[in-house]
Amino acid sequence: MFEGARMDRERVSSGGKFEDAAGYCRAIRAGDMIHVSGTAAFRDGKVVHPYEPGPQTRVILEIIAEALARFGASLDDAVRYRVYVNDISRWAEVVPELGRAFGVSRPAGTMVGISGIIDPAAVVEIEVDAWVGDRRGA
Repeated sequence: MFEGARMDRERVSSGGKFEDAAGYCRAIRAGDMIHVSGTAAFRDGKVVHPYEPGPQTRVILEIIAEALARFGASLDDAVRYRVYVNDISRWAEVVPELGRAFGVSRPAGTMVGISGIIDPAAVVEIEVDAWVGDRRGA
């Protein structure tokens, strides 16, 4: 069943230690859709801005934008985002960064409180789905 990766999909790796172990990639393009995996504020294997939701959100969105750019896409192509915050009472620290990233394109969005992320110092995780079908053949 899992003999090899489908060749009709393009993948981007973060190089993170969890990708091989858990069998995922940073982002995958399948047809006109790009799906970016749950992304936390890790740079060089370490949490950036420990325990700070606003700055972590900014870094996460930069990481996601970098992954999308590898497919020739941007945050403006996002059609949906999901935000997971381990202390939902701090949601207001996350919202301004989401507004900066998505205020013009305004994709569907969800924010939920969760019990934790893989590293206790990481307090926000974000997933993004983007559609690039309007560029096909361009």
